[in-house]
Amino acid sequence: MLPIEVSVYIAISAALFFDFVNGFHDSANAIATVVGTRVLRPLYAVGIAAVANFAGPFIFGTAVAHTVGKGIIQPSFSTVDVIFAGLIGAIIWDLITWYFGLPSSSSHALIGGLIGSALLAGGPSALVLPGIEKTLTFIVISPTLGFCSAFGIAIIIMYLFRRYTASYVNKIFGRLQICSSIFFSLTHGANDGQKTMGVITALLISGGMLDSTSFSVPVEVIFASAIAIALGTFFGGWRIVKTMAFKLTSLRPYQGFCAETGGGVILTSMAWLGIPVSTTHAIAGAIMGVGATKRLSAVRWGVGKRIVYAWIITIPASAAVAALVLEIMKIFV
Repeated sequence: MLPIEVSVYIAISAALFFDFVNGFHDSANAIATVVGTRVLRPLYAVGIAAVANFAGPFIFGTAVAHTVGKGIIQPSFSTVDVIFAGLIGAIIWDLITWYFGLPSSSSHALIGGLIGSALLAGGPSALVLPGIEKTLTFIVISPTLGFCSAFGIAIIIMYLFRRYTASYVNKIFGRLQICSSIFFSLTHGANDGQKTMGVITALLISGGMLDSTSFSVPVEVIFASAIAIALGTFFGGWRIVKTMAFKLTSLRPYQGFCAETGGGVILTSMAWLGIPVSTTHAIAGAIMGVGATKRLSAVRWGVGKRIVYAWIITIPASAAVAALVLEIMKIFV
């Protein structure tokens, strides 16, 4: 049996690795449109996104971290083993979907992993049902909001620039899209980076290394989480970028600007409200929204359907993997 401090640090390492995988897996969300419109080369886009992902958690507070850290699992069941198994379940599912190029949600893989390990440890009473219900509700709401937000912004821009040539509009929004890409990366770092902060803080409390009477995220935890997601973003793969940037719909620079801005507005709002939404859901909905302004057939709904299937199975799949990991840990640890 390992000392509790050692177990905590092993679990924290897993949490930071999950944060790295999150950045690696979800880097496509931040750079898909700016690459898809050919405003930036992938390497430049990833570098900018990595810096913005690092800065995001310092700007938008820790409301999401509070929700993830104490709003999914009841404190009495939030043990090091349960959290560790949840993290491993999320990491395995993220790597599976990354390998197959499916833009599933790392956020919901984490939520699913925590749910699965907690259910095995204590049954339904181990869960904070209101927090889970809120998260599940926004699986549907966040892509819908992303779709509507980007669709509305695109309609306004199309009206305002209706008298200008396509080359002029592309030139203007090619520059503006760099700004919108940075904005979306900031919100991605804020929303997704905070989830790891919440998990690490819960681990420190579980191990008796932080005061359990208040849930306060230490500065060093914010810093470590920000570095991990930034590094993951920099080394992120090209597989999911191809799906998000080229297969959902063809994009022009003004449409990329609308998608990133619309998705970023949704993520900013959710970060302030403390709701752990999916950046994948937000940007995919936004990309389909701008595509629909041309005509509904411009969106490749078949690809969108494949993505939706990946979203639907993410939570139960990662929950099952996490429960299996916890069962194996009971046998060998």
